[in-house]
Amino acid sequence: MVLLTLLGVNVAAFAAQLLLEYFQPGFVHDYLGLSETGVQNAYAWQFITAAFMHGGPWHLVWNVFALYLLGRDVESILGPRHFLLLYLAGAFAGELAHLFLMPATSVLLGASGGVAAIVIAYAIILPEVEVTTTLFFFVPVRLKAKYVAYGAVALGFCLLLIERSGTVTHSAYLGGCVAGWFYAHLLGFGRPSAVQRALHQRKIRAERYRHMNADQFIAGEVDPLLEKISREGLQSLTRRERRTLSLAREKLAEEAK
Repeated sequence: MVLLTLLGVNVAAFAAQLLLEYFQPGFVHDYLGLSETGVQNAYAWQFITAAFMHGGPWHLVWNVFALYLLGRDVESILGPRHFLLLYLAGAFAGELAHLFLMPATSVLLGASGGVAAIVIAYAIILPEVEVTTTLFFFVPVRLKAKYVAYGAVALGFCLLLIERSGTVTHSAYLGGCVAGWFYAHLLGFGRPSAVQRALHQRKIRAERYRHMNADQFIAGEVDPLLEKISREGLQSLTRRERRTLSLAREKLAEEAK
């Protein structure tokens, strides 16, 4: 089971992190957390190690709790392969967000990126399901999954503005959230985005055009454009309408062969 493996890897990585910090202070900050200095020095392993580093025991507890609570359902719905890819996509996106959004002097311990992707994917797949979260770290509150996701995104934005130096964990939140949103939508969950709707409409138009002969195409699509040109001039045509005229020329050329 991928979920249990990820939980075990995170706990083991934190134990190793504590040992390294005890015997070699500063090693995690300099070599295992993701930083612009590390990227410039070609420390490529930081993209792997930083994805399992935590800012402290409470950071580990909350990540493990959220991953276990929500990850069970997400893995059962998506399957182990997609669940693992979703987690890794969130971790990598969180690291990229840190590099683009945070100062060069900051260092990311980015285990939250993969967890954030799971949280958002859960909210998209099961938006109306109620989950138990905590307010001010000790008051239990039941909220619908979609509201938990809104809170995670809002928290990510706020922390990104407030804390922008030193060793951080929060800069992975937003990138992980974006990855979770995209991955869930690519798998067909959630409401279609504006891009998906536009692509779907474009596909429908292309299919309809393909089944028209030249006469039908000209009568249905080109004649209204010719009337528009006579009224408003050629410059009034939109890019899509100019493309329609090009398609008409292609259809006429095909039938002339």
